[in-house]
Amino acid sequence: MDRALFAAASGMAAQQRNLDTISDNLANSEVAGFKGSAEEFAALAAPGERSMGTIPLGRHVVFTQGKLERSNGPCDLAIDGNGFFVVRDGKRVAYTRDGEFSRAADGTLRNAAGWQLDGVRIPADALSVNVGEDGAVSATTASGATKRITTISLASFAAPERLESIGGTLFVENARSGRARLFHPSTNGAAQIRFGMLEQSNVSIVESMMQILTAQRAYEANAKGVQAADEMLRIANNLQRG
Repeated sequence: MDRALFAAASGMAAQQRNLDTISDNLANSEVAGFKGSAEEFAALAAPGERSMGTIPLGRHVVFTQGKLERSNGPCDLAIDGNGFFVVRDGKRVAYTRDGEFSRAADGTLRNAAGWQLDGVRIPADALSVNVGEDGAVSATTASGATKRITTISLASFAAPERLESIGGTLFVENARSGRARLFHPSTNGAAQIRFGMLEQSNVSIVESMMQILTAQRAYEANAKGVQAADEMLRIANNLQRG
């Protein structure tokens, strides 16, 4: 009966973690470049025995691509395919799918958190900027001349789902994700950059609501299991006293 109580209680804890993750996904469903997460669980069992409960294996990010939509930002970028923008904050390096950048006073392109798009600096006399599918950045000056400034590089990982989230849409590499490999867009079938577009969150509100209903039902079923196991323990204790 103790085993039954533990199994049901661990199931409740697992579904609570699941609900917390789904709620976090929904809270960020309108954030450009946001990637939803999913919890991983496994059965806890001794060799040769039945399952004793559920243990959490952790949360992983789901990097399916969100919908690309036209935007009003003059420096907005989206990645069509696999890859990440490389951004810097001082010596810190991070990776993101959020391409909502704006031109700073020093000519760099920065996101809302102040992280700088790596390797890009717009000349002070540039009136407009354009970015090609291959990442080529060009600027048009007051004289009407257009000059190429640089080329944006993207990053890929052997196991992107193992990247470590540092909040919002930012991720950093670790031993499980592997080191970043830089590549130029639109080469050998690689991802392309879409200028004047943003990638929306890959969280589906309808699917998330269905997941919440499923998790709630599983939680309620485990809660009934806890109640049943507790009642059995109470009866057993009364029998021993009798």
